[in-house]
Amino acid sequence: MNSKINRIDAVHSLGFHNFHGPDSGEFVFPDGETPPSESEIQAEVKRLQAEYDAKAYARARQPLYPDIGDQLDDLYHKGAFSAEMKAKIKKVKDDNPKPE
Repeated sequence: MNSKINRIDAVHSLGFHNFHGPDSGEFVFPDGETPPSESEIQAEVKRLQAEYDAKAYARARQPLYPDIGDQLDDLYHKGAFSAEMKAKIKKVKDDNPKPE
């Protein structure tokens, strides 16, 4: 999944939220607000895109991991939790037994 960061994303990231206009055109900001320069916007687009691209591995991995409930159940049964956490989980399981 490839995403392209746009100018609107960049302006929001720079802390401006009350503006309007098309991504490819001139933005309109409220009176008295100094808008970011186009070079600031483009630098933020580049920074955000690099940040997004650097996390491609995480987006690719996420749907491949086992369900978090399955992971936690495995940890519980193999004793990887502290005694306190194991007791809390056991109480939930005991209070809500799995149907036979």
